[in-house]
Amino acid sequence: MGPAHKGAQHRGTAGEPEVMASALEGIGKEGKKESSKKRSGSPVEGLLQPVKLSRAELYKEPTNEELNRLRETESLFHSSLLRLQVEELLKEVRLSEKKKERIDAFLQKVNQRIMRVPSTPETELTNQAWLRDGVRVPLHQVPYTVKGCFRFLPPAQVTVVGSYLLGTCIRPDINVDVALTMPREILQDKDGLNQRYFRKRALYLAHLAHHLSQDPLFGSVRFSYTNGCHLKPSLLLRPHGKDERLVTVRLHPCPPPDFFRPCRLLPSKNNVRTAWYQGQSPSGDGSPEPPTPHYNTWVLQDTALESHAQLLSTVLGSASGLKDGVALLKVWLRQRELDKGLGGFSGFLVSMLVAFLVSTHKIHTTMSGYQVLRSTLQFLASTDLTVNGISLCFSSDPSLPALADFHQAFPVVFLDSSGRLNLCADVTASTCHQVQHEARLSMVLLDSKADDGFQLLLMTPKPMVRAFDHILHLHPLSRLQAACHRLKLWPELQDHGGDYVSAALGPLTTLLEQGLGSRLHLLAHSRPPVSEWDISQDPPKHRDSGVLTLGLLLRPEGLTSVLELGPEADQPEAADFRQFWGSRSELRRFQDGAIREAVVWEAASMAQKRLIPHQVVTHLLTLHADIPDTCVHYTGGHLDALIQSLKETFSTGEEALAAAVRCYDDLSRLLWGLEGLPLTVSAVQGAHPVLRYTEVFPPTAVRPAYSFYEQLQERASLLPRPDKPCPAYVEPMTVVCHLEGSGQWPQDAEAIRRVRAAFQLRLAELLTQQHGLQCRATATHTDVLKDGFVFRIRVAYQREPQILREMRSPEGIISLRDTPASLRLERDTRQLPLLTSTLHGLQQQHPAFSGVARLAKRWVRAQLLGEELTDESLDLVAAALFLHPEPFTPPSSPQVGFLRFLFLISTFDWKNNPLIVNLNNELTAEEQVEIRSVFLATRTKLPVMVIITPQDRKSSVWTQDGPSPQILHQLMVLAAEALPVLEKQLMDPQGPGDIRTAFRPPLDMYDVLIHLSPRHIPRHRQAVDSPAASFCRGLLSEPGPSSLMPVLGYDPPQLYLVQLREAFGDLALFFYDQHGGKVIGVLWKPTSFQPQPLKASNTKGRMVVSQGGELVMVPNVEAILEDFAILGEGLVQAVEARSERWTV
Repeated sequence: MGPAHKGAQHRGTAGEPEVMASALEGIGKEGKKESSKKRSGSPVEGLLQPVKLSRAELYKEPTNEELNRLRETESLFHSSLLRLQVEELLKEVRLSEKKKERIDAFLQKVNQRIMRVPSTPETELTNQAWLRDGVRVPLHQVPYTVKGCFRFLPPAQVTVVGSYLLGTCIRPDINVDVALTMPREILQDKDGLNQRYFRKRALYLAHLAHHLSQDPLFGSVRFSYTNGCHLKPSLLLRPHGKDERLVTVRLHPCPPPDFFRPCRLLPSKNNVRTAWYQGQSPSGDGSPEPPTPHYNTWVLQDTALESHAQLLSTVLGSASGLKDGVALLKVWLRQRELDKGLGGFSGFLVSMLVAFLVSTHKIHTTMSGYQVLRSTLQFLASTDLTVNGISLCFSSDPSLPALADFHQAFPVVFLDSSGRLNLCADVTASTCHQVQHEARLSMVLLDSKADDGFQLLLMTPKPMVRAFDHILHLHPLSRLQAACHRLKLWPELQDHGGDYVSAALGPLTTLLEQGLGSRLHLLAHSRPPVSEWDISQDPPKHRDSGVLTLGLLLRPEGLTSVLELGPEADQPEAADFRQFWGSRSELRRFQDGAIREAVVWEAASMAQKRLIPHQVVTHLLTLHADIPDTCVHYTGGHLDALIQSLKETFSTGEEALAAAVRCYDDLSRLLWGLEGLPLTVSAVQGAHPVLRYTEVFPPTAVRPAYSFYEQLQERASLLPRPDKPCPAYVEPMTVVCHLEGSGQWPQDAEAIRRVRAAFQLRLAELLTQQHGLQCRATATHTDVLKDGFVFRIRVAYQREPQILREMRSPEGIISLRDTPASLRLERDTRQLPLLTSTLHGLQQQHPAFSGVARLAKRWVRAQLLGEELTDESLDLVAAALFLHPEPFTPPSSPQVGFLRFLFLISTFDWKNNPLIVNLNNELTAEEQVEIRSVFLATRTKLPVMVIITPQDRKSSVWTQDGPSPQILHQLMVLAAEALPVLEKQLMDPQGPGDIRTAFRPPLDMYDVLIHLSPRHIPRHRQAVDSPAASFCRGLLSEPGPSSLMPVLGYDPPQLYLVQLREAFGDLALFFYDQHGGKVIGVLWKPTSFQPQPLKASNTKGRMVVSQGGELVMVPNVEAILEDFAILGEGLVQAVEARSERWTV
């Protein structure tokens, strides 16, 4: 019988984890059945195969309709594939006709119910006793005292406005906006003053809410804020029963047309009196009132609801391409989290922007949706609305305010057709710059005409934690109230109706942008979510908006500077500099003799320099906004702890790597200058992860304590002592030393090996004689101890791989054929050094590459899968994040790079696509197309994970030996599970908690666990959960010269694994974390428990049993588990058999 695994199907299949549904999956039932039939005979499950057509179908003449479609595709899209993808996406996000009919029926019933709501007698605005129990006014009435009267009358008109009627609303959240025109009798002439209109609006909704909540038609009746504005609540109605999620109807009360005089609502006018707002008696001193541009805009917005709907209906009307373009733009905004909340770049704004581009002839009504998308993004990328505002009003009326007047009042300007209403009044400069930045990235992506451009542009989400290098949370929000007082933002508070979050947001972002200066590429902020609440509850307070999150996109070139250089001391700007930086500013004399103001930040290591923005932000917020550092939760270096050594918690190892590389450079110079070699050195190349800055835990200079070891004097070497703990793990760094070509080299492979061995011996002699280095030579390499680092020099001859390929036939004819030995030698002596030098160059361009690659490797190895994936393959996946970051920018911090690594691993379609890593940008677009074609043609012969580089265009040399389909599937599943956990932790304003959770391996999937003794784990301190104490490993704390070669590459768990695989590799798989893992996970192979015929060759690890009267061999599990312990005697603490997972 086989092992009856629980959840074996989950592990055994080579399927893929659930990822975002592609737009191409919505083809419909018939298409799915047809395609499944076509694929049923494919050699690999899930592999895309070309459709086979008969000869008649293949050469059939195209119809007129097909020809027209081809012409359209050529002129309106840049490829047929893109057209198909766009059409399928639009099908996915559009409402079906059946749902429209159900929504229309619901809207008719809503209209009837609203008109039946009874009237109320007139009362003072402050007398709200007439409101029934169970409903609260959805507005903060501060101050409470206000003049005016109110009565409820059914609306004069009920009008559907917004995207539903235009046909541009998109799923999954279908909202229908309904404008309720309040009768003129309810309003009074001066209702524009002191929030009177907004109070009446809120009371109108409260009365409606009470009556509609008792109607069985509605499943839920709740309040919300219109676009997050605290002065403008709206009423949300949802159907009862199974249609509850079908639609949300949002009711917006509005005044009759032309009720408010537009001249009273210009941005320079005041409509909130200071004395009333502050609860004081009028001063009467004639001091001017501050303008209230946002307040005035919110009133104007209600007066323009119908005119805007009419304008959009006229422009978009019958132009299906424009509607498609608006829908695509809404998807684009949603994937980037730009469309929600107060100040978001909403779907309405983007619709009006398309109308503006049509009116200025930048978009034509005959364009396709893709062309509308492209033209709009081009406009957004090239136009800064914070400097050059735009207007839909083309009137030359001199009474209208100028654009410059709006620029004084608002950071972003986009006027509607009246010329008086700024549609972007609530949009901050940061949000506008973020939209512009995203549009630029999207245009680069569209211009590249990449095959996966559609997927990256419209199907890839860009949450803030994955898009920005550093994140900071301001919590609690009530601290912003103190910030408003410190920054003297009283007029802004008066204008925003007491919303201190919105009032402080603009000044705070401006302050931080100025302070971060050249370190910062972009600063973005979250928008407070639009909350909903029950009609029986008070509206949420400003502090209940949650958390204000800021995202910093950093410039790597300015990020690590510890100096902020100010003006010279005698310059007038020096006083401003001192005032801005406070006590951090000090006078300094520089080497050129100049005496300048300067700020110096404390940062010794690269890890600390990356976090200088944290120091800048906390200092400026404390100094200027009275926000203490306890309220600033900064997320930028939380993952650094995973790649820090216990002794150097301030550094993530970049300095140790740089020291090792400097030592290697010194050794290279010594090799180049050696005298006495028969042949000169033609090249010295590094071939070790340390030399490309990707070793997870970099080596440090070692100085062994001799009392800890036994000494081999004749070889000047040390040996481990059995009575001591396992000594420190020292891994030699491989260096390939190429010798010049010569006619004296033999042409026989064995003779070349012997000549190389002689060179290894000679190399050791000369390095010892000429430079006094401790060397140990073998036939294949020479180990050199220099400055506490050990290098393993391998002599290489450039023609040796060629000679190993030569195959001689019995007739004496020589042919060339790749052999395992030739491929291995070429990989080790040519491809690996070349890759190492290329990635070394990438690290110089992108300083975060080292941290990202090391975190990626640390995570994969922590999942016990490190031995299945080579160092080089993981380095290349990390490099792809920098060379092909679309739709992002290259990471500038290890944290965000690691999150993108998990996303790439979990979502990439490894079955149907190669991962092309275009090192040094050597591959042209045409060559990449050809690579993909060759990949599809030869897919079944290639490894399951294919990584292509300019030097390796066909064979994917770094993944030839793994991973297997099952291991890759497991890796994808683990990455898909770890990513949301980690992102949720990093976005938690209370702090990330235990950040190591995502790195701990799931041990419940293993059949047997072998627990190891920490005494014999040399890298015990590198474990994910670092031990508080470990054993002495025989190293002196102070590095110094050593005359004896340390113990090299001695890792008992790895040696034990080799023995386990040799003895039981046919029965089980073994998994281990080489960085201090205390557990070896064992999985029985599915075939291992199948009865085998009784043969002498099958006796290893098996016993004879009788089944059905026949003698067969089955695994002797008890003996195998006992052998596990015997093989690892002294190293193995316990063998835990998890027999509930399997049976024999």
